[in-house]
Amino acid sequence: MALGSNTKFFETPNHPYQGERIADESNLIGRYGLKNKQELWRAQSELRGYRREARQLLGRAEGEGAADEAEEFLARLKRYGILNENDSLDDVLSLDVTDVLERRLQTVVYRKGYANTPEQARQFVNHGHIVVDDARVSVPSRKVEVAEEDAVGFDPNSPIADELHPERAEAQE
Repeated sequence: MALGSNTKFFETPNHPYQGERIADESNLIGRYGLKNKQELWRAQSELRGYRREARQLLGRAEGEGAADEAEEFLARLKRYGILNENDSLDDVLSLDVTDVLERRLQTVVYRKGYANTPEQARQFVNHGHIVVDDARVSVPSRKVEVAEEDAVGFDPNSPIADELHPERAEAQE
C-alpha cells in the first residue's frame, strides 16, 4: 500500500472531551516539551504498534521463525533503550508512553544538561545546534539509540558551543 500525502501516523482519542485524559496529556506535553498533542498521539501510536507486535509474537511463539522474529524485535527495542537488556516480550506489554518519549533527541539533549528546559532543547535541535555522530540533526522527535547517546552534543560551528554563551545550561561542566 502506498502512503498518500494525507496519511496520519497517529490515532486521535475516541472521546475528545475527557477531563482526566486531557490533564494527563497536558502534563506530558509540558514535561517533555512537545509542540502539540499530535506528537504525543504519535508516540502513543508507536507504543500501540510495539504492543501489537509483541502480542502477535507471543501468540505464535510455537511457530517456525517466531523465535528469530521475537529476538529481532526485542533487539531493536533494546538498541533504542526502550527495553532493558534482561526484558522479555511480556515486558513490552507493560511499557508506558514515557518510555518512548524518553528516547526522543529533544529529551536526550535536555537530560544530558545541554538545555535548561525541554522547550529550549527542542529549539536547539530545530535550529541546528545539535549533532549526533558529527551529523547535524534538526528533528526533535528523532529516536536516539543507546550507542549514539554519547555522540550527542553541540555542533562545533554553533555559537552555543561556546561554554560562555548566555543560553547554555547552568549545569554544564
